[in-house]
Amino acid sequence: MTTPVYQNFINGHFLKNQSGETFAVKNPATDEVIYHVEVADAFVQNAAIESAKQGFATWSAMTPIERSRILLKAVELLRARNDELAKIEVLDTGKPWQEAECVDVQTGADVIEYFAGLAPAQVGQQQMVGEDFYYTRKEPLGICAGIGAWNYPLQIACWKSGPALAAGNALIFKPSEETPLGAIKLAEIFFEAGVPAGVFNVVQGAAEVGQWLTQSDDIEKVSFTGEVGTGKKVVASAAGSLKDVTMELGGKSPLLVFDDADISQAVSAAMLGNFYTQGEICTNCTRIYVHKNVYKQFIDELKTRTEQNIIAGDPMNPEVNLGALISKNHHELVMGYIDKGISEGATLLTGGEALKPDSAPNGYFVAPTVFTDCTDDMTIVKEEIFGPVMSVLVFDDEDDAIRRANDTHLGLAAGVFTKDIKRAHRVIHQLQAGICWINSYGNSPAEMPVGGYKQSGIGRENGIETLDHYTQTKSIYVGMTDIESPF
Repeated sequence: MTTPVYQNFINGHFLKNQSGETFAVKNPATDEVIYHVEVADAFVQNAAIESAKQGFATWSAMTPIERSRILLKAVELLRARNDELAKIEVLDTGKPWQEAECVDVQTGADVIEYFAGLAPAQVGQQQMVGEDFYYTRKEPLGICAGIGAWNYPLQIACWKSGPALAAGNALIFKPSEETPLGAIKLAEIFFEAGVPAGVFNVVQGAAEVGQWLTQSDDIEKVSFTGEVGTGKKVVASAAGSLKDVTMELGGKSPLLVFDDADISQAVSAAMLGNFYTQGEICTNCTRIYVHKNVYKQFIDELKTRTEQNIIAGDPMNPEVNLGALISKNHHELVMGYIDKGISEGATLLTGGEALKPDSAPNGYFVAPTVFTDCTDDMTIVKEEIFGPVMSVLVFDDEDDAIRRANDTHLGLAAGVFTKDIKRAHRVIHQLQAGICWINSYGNSPAEMPVGGYKQSGIGRENGIETLDHYTQTKSIYVGMTDIESPF
């Protein structure tokens, strides 16, 4: 049986490359190749730039209201095709259907809808300067590039295209080579909704295609989602042409559980923040700091619920709530971290092994894993694992817990569980993280800016301020009096 071959989406249609080079995409739950994709060679790259220039000229000349109406049509199509698109995400990523069906497509559509509403709301300023005055205009940057990650492929494509297109830019998007199909479907939907050809192009490939995007003099901005090391390379490459950059990078986020917390709710947050999408979420709270007075209660409930309530297997089964890791290599990486945790003296509370569910015996599954007796200097506590591996630590002093939580070069997210409202805000204000939750974890609505402190990122996605990242300010001075000249 032959598998489909997808081409790059350029100027409103699929474009065949000239090199003939393709790559295979596997279903992580079965280890089977499900389709192939053509790599964006030089011919495709040049076509993407030229079509984006033409698309930008048309799109940026439209009124914001016109752009808003078209984007809202795309939102309508996304929601109408929710199940079809969610299935693509499940087959590409290995995540459970019960997540993709209600999160991935819907939250992506929410973001495009949010920015479509903001598009007509962009305003400049006007101020008198003596008898003269000046005013400012918000203008689009031009051609932007988006580089996506593999854990939320369609959602990330929406998060980047929503503000970029609402502001009047063209966007060339490169999805991860692990999960490339969702972006193609989004491109088809944009075009069907009325977005002009060339405004949203999709180029496919690995690091070399991403490097081309970051180095191209025709591209004004790069928005990247991925791991810290790659993000540093993107920033360095973009610096050669002084591009604007937005970086949403990795994390090793803490969750602080105080002795007055609702323990069942805190356990829910810890499990959600470690096992949802099989642990492959950058904001996950993989360091759980629990007050010594409630430590036993916390780990007893955590162990029971982890062993009784998690079902691994075929991700298309609606009952399954733990899917497969993205690839064999990543599976081996996560198992290596588990071995490291054991060798460095952490206690394995539960999990720790690879799984072979009856319904998906060839998939890349890892049992939800919890380590206790952890110390801050352990590898599993310091490094991002990006798998279902939780480290539980004990504290007895608020200030010490804050210090330990902040003792990392990363600063993406953090959470606090306590019923003391003063403590909640006092502690959260001292945690060095860009996305924080009090008595909650993981929610990321379109209205809320997301991004990291320290090496977890640059700039923000979502929220009102993100629109400013896709525009530039033009100042116009208007002389109302004669020029006083010494010449």
